Amino acid sequence: MENYFFDFDGTLADSRDTAILSTQAAFHTLGLEIPEKDMIRYYMGVPIEVSFKEMAAPHHFSTEEFETLLTHFRQFYQTFEDENLRLFDGIKAVLKQLNQEKKRLFVVSSKHALPLRRNLITLGIFDYFERIIGSDQVKNYKPAPDGILELLSRNQLSTTDSIMIGDAIFDIQMGKAAGVKTCAVTWGAHEKEALKAQHPDYLVNQVSELLSL
Repeated sequence: MENYFFDFDGTLADSRDTAILSTQAAFHTLGLEIPEKDMIRYYMGVPIEVSFKEMAAPHHFSTEEFETLLTHFRQFYQTFEDENLRLFDGIKAVLKQLNQEKKRLFVVSSKHALPLRRNLITLGIFDYFERIIGSDQVKNYKPAPDGILELLSRNQLSTTDSIMIGDAIFDIQMGKAAGVKTCAVTWGAHEKEALKAQHPDYLVNQVSELLSL
């Protein structure tokens, strides 16, 4: 492969605790029923603009209430990320190696571009990526292929030499919809069997295996 599209949360970085704490705190602040940890983990692959409505069902939000919930979440996230957000072991070494091999690296994430950029910089890996795409930069969220299609078009990349790497079924569905190869990683949000059911081209259990794609 020549072009690597990485998911961020659960693939490059372990943000599980940050997401769980921030989500539960935001829901609590608005007096909503607090989602269980497993539910939050399942929805980590899609933007909060979608997942929060699913987790709050059958509650119906007014526009103002929902925007308030999102604002609280983002504020809590920035507070909790300092102590809880970290790279998975070996990720930085893999990115460095791929970069040295002149591979083209990108990030396609379900979080907004601004916090995504902040996280990448804080974790010391921002410079490895040619471009990043956040959920606020696409018309349709994952598992729609918009983010990958934008990168393919703008950078004149071949689908046959490109691969989407992610920990959630939504990442694999997005990659397939975009017509690129797919690689599921088992150290993130979704269980191995659920990932297998999506029939990714590759399924890896160790970070170092990413160098063999």
